[in-house]
Amino acid sequence: MSEITGIALAGGRGVRARPLTLEGPGYLRSKATVPFIGRPLIEWQINSFHQQGVENFYIAANGRENRYQVKEALGYGETLGVRVQYSRARADRCNTGSGQATLSVAEEWNLKGLAVVFPTDSLFEFDLAELVEGHLRSGALVTVATVHRPAREVAGTYGTMVADDEGWIREFVEKPPLQVINAMVTDPSRVPISTGLYVIDCRRLRELAATPALAALVRLRLDWGRDLLPWLVSNDHPVRHSPIAKVGDLGNPRDYLMTLVDALSGGYPSLRGTGTPTIHPSSLARRDEVSGMTLAAKIATGLVRIGPNVWIGRDVEIGPGVVVRDSYVGDGVDLHAWCHLERVACLDGAIIGPGARLFDTHVGMMACVESSLQAVTALDGFTALGHEAIVQPGTRLTGVTVDPRLTVRSGDDVPAGTQLTTVGDLVD
Repeated sequence: MSEITGIALAGGRGVRARPLTLEGPGYLRSKATVPFIGRPLIEWQINSFHQQGVENFYIAANGRENRYQVKEALGYGETLGVRVQYSRARADRCNTGSGQATLSVAEEWNLKGLAVVFPTDSLFEFDLAELVEGHLRSGALVTVATVHRPAREVAGTYGTMVADDEGWIREFVEKPPLQVINAMVTDPSRVPISTGLYVIDCRRLRELAATPALAALVRLRLDWGRDLLPWLVSNDHPVRHSPIAKVGDLGNPRDYLMTLVDALSGGYPSLRGTGTPTIHPSSLARRDEVSGMTLAAKIATGLVRIGPNVWIGRDVEIGPGVVVRDSYVGDGVDLHAWCHLERVACLDGAIIGPGARLFDTHVGMMACVESSLQAVTALDGFTALGHEAIVQPGTRLTGVTVDPRLTVRSGDDVPAGTQLTTVGDLVD
């Protein structure tokens, strides 16, 4: 597959994923570099594609954060055994969407062969050779990688399509409402959606982009889902779809956590995750201040319960009575006595207080969940704390997002689903 290039689309502002995409107040974190099981997400993606033979990658970036945070994570690919190039900063002035960015990269680097185009906020499990073989055999201009979702999950969130028995797409609609989806499909429980991953013929697509009709669209707006795919299909250009095994969306806290648990349990064979606990030796040897025992000894005696599907980084201190299941715990984290974590991402330097109960929760770097056995803190319902956020003892949050460096006080009444973005949000 070395003849196939990769085009990574790193262009959004990560609004849906906040606070995961905020380093601090007003400081954005590119979706491509959001930490995932100890690495920037895009590093997992590049490794996965490289395993299938892709050696040359082009980053279609838009904005300073996307371009230079990705460059900081990947460099020019030397440490990963690949070659990485970046779109020019001047190209941002002409960026009208992900479709335009793809065409711009293909033109800038004079790409003439096949390329696999992918967003930088998702994980994929698929057979690239099979996808490419089908693309070549069919003579398609674009092959859209698809999976199936129930109609209620697709509505307003994913692009869907009508295709014939040969896989040729006859209609494509981006993020339609539920009533439109129900009118399009025969089985609402299995609606095909675009994963945002495409195999494209660069030469033919570049030639098409030079025609007056598509060139006019490029100048106004050319997003893959909203514009390019519907235009190609409606003008009878050969666009087909091909099912792949799995896609994990990391574009919002809920999907991030669900994909994390799936990856930890081995749902993505191209990533690590065997279903058994993975604990760094430095954490196994570390003693906690309460019992004075090593983590290895506490696990052996049943004083701490770890697993299944747990990843624990370096120098993590875990007190007695702690339970961790289906979770990622980053480097330097403190898990105090009797706390319980289940389906949790706990990033580097976070502190979880005694007796705290966290379910379906994201805890940012150096965030602090204060708790005591007399005033237990409980977080659930896909709550997400930004970096250095503080939650005081006795607080209960369900489905709440807290921006970096905010403090949720013990007496704050925060309704389920609230987005806390400023100190003013916490004032009665």
